[in-house]
Amino acid sequence: MKTSQTKSDFKHKALHWANQFEVCCFLDSNQYKDTYSAYDFIIAAGVQKELQHSSKNAFEALKVFYENDKQWMFGFFSYDLKNEIEDLESHNIDHLNFPDLYFFIPKYLIACKNGKANVLIGSDSLLDEINIFNPPEKVIEQQVNINQRINRNEYLESIEKLKDHILRGDIYEVNFCQEFFAENAEINPVGTFSMLNEISPTPFAGYFKVYNQYILSATPERFLCKRGPKLISQPIKGTARRSDNPSEDENIKIQLRNDVKEQSENVMIVDLVRHDLTRSAVKGSVTVEEMFGIYSFSQVHQMISTISCQLDPDVHFIDAIRNAFPMGSMTGAPKVKAMQLIEQYEETKRGVYSGSFGCISPNGDFDFNVVIRSILYNAANKYLSFQVGGAITYQCDSEKEYEECLLKASAILKVLGSH
Repeated sequence: MKTSQTKSDFKHKALHWANQFEVCCFLDSNQYKDTYSAYDFIIAAGVQKELQHSSKNAFEALKVFYENDKQWMFGFFSYDLKNEIEDLESHNIDHLNFPDLYFFIPKYLIACKNGKANVLIGSDSLLDEINIFNPPEKVIEQQVNINQRINRNEYLESIEKLKDHILRGDIYEVNFCQEFFAENAEINPVGTFSMLNEISPTPFAGYFKVYNQYILSATPERFLCKRGPKLISQPIKGTARRSDNPSEDENIKIQLRNDVKEQSENVMIVDLVRHDLTRSAVKGSVTVEEMFGIYSFSQVHQMISTISCQLDPDVHFIDAIRNAFPMGSMTGAPKVKAMQLIEQYEETKRGVYSGSFGCISPNGDFDFNVVIRSILYNAANKYLSFQVGGAITYQCDSEKEYEECLLKASAILKVLGSH
């Protein structure tokens, strides 16, 4: 595994090997340089123990689950855990039926750092087993008939109604999303993820299989990370297209960096995240490490800010996750009112979308992403779904917001043969 080619080959084999199990999780940094990532990629497979929970006392249940074993665990938080945290409800349609919270302790765990793979749980012979594993043929083409839950005019009308709420002073900003879906969809989940990860490599990409349910994610966003006593959140607010012309592409980056509307959206979310972290922080330790950082991905440029704090020793790290959940970038400000309006104006229950998945290490460090740019698939009822959205402020242009949604959906539509 000295060359990138052999590393890529091993990663490919390892993902297909893990997919043989009923439960597995693959987290991939795609070689993005990131101060806080612990591994290049990490693969967990098989179940020693698992926790599946509804939104009543889910965080307490996870705390007990962790304290009982203090082992590596991988899992996800559904957006609808908001109903446990605040006095909220979710009644929109849901054809995916993911649990509100799911975590498992794996039987096998392999991590790669600086091109070297190590077995963290299981026998060292696992590496040999994976190296001789023969993955299935690559998925060539697939055609999935994608529908939109709301049409363009309905989307534009909803934006105008939300702007009225802003004008009335109900909210300053809200993240409004729409669903793209397919019924009777038959896909190869691991092959589909591999294509998505190839077309749109991102630093918090991941593949999560829980029996018949799948998360295939090309997310560029980190929700929350813990390294020692330090908590780090990196919300995204601000999106611009890429250009094949290097000079134009550079100009687009500069325009995004200096766009007053995008900056104002980013500032609001940074303030919200600072507030969320304050609930778990040592007094006076919340710091904005970077403001309006511009980062480039295959389809888009993004404006990302970094906020950190020192975790109060009296606050359990799972309570710190709860205190910041759901993430500000996918809700709005004020947070509770924004979530009420999301429920009112969106047509689909979010579920795992705009939730988070990742891992917790035995020492209590963790890293969790934001589930965006992700395909959700229920193989039992053949329902496939992905959602896209953006921050709605009073200054926003409804038409441009709609075009931004299509831009964010472009990689997934391409993978599903619907572009």
